[in-house]
Amino acid sequence: MTAFLSVIHALVCIFLVISILLQSSKGGGLAGMFGGGGMGNVFGGRGASTFLSKLTMWLGVAFALTSISIGLLTKGTDGPQVGVVEQMSEQQQSTPATMLPTIPGAEDAATGDQNKEN
Repeated sequence: MTAFLSVIHALVCIFLVISILLQSSKGGGLAGMFGGGGMGNVFGGRGASTFLSKLTMWLGVAFALTSISIGLLTKGTDGPQVGVVEQMSEQQQSTPATMLPTIPGAEDAATGDQNKEN
């Protein structure tokens, strides 16, 4: 169910961005790029503006509802319950030298014991 809602949410996001960009502003918006007001010819003089504003409002409502639904559905899932601060403090407790792989004979080379034959 979460995957289905995620797909619907992504589609709503895409259509919401498109509807916002198509609205005309002081500069004409992206609607002016596609034929210089062709939307006005289809919906009338003021019809394109009201249609896009209503579409944007309903897409915004759908965005909010899908966001809340996905949040509520994933709230009870089993996952790491450790917060970010706890994760960072656990990582800082180990030193970087302990995380590196060991090389055989590296301790002898560091102390100079490797050249005892000479």
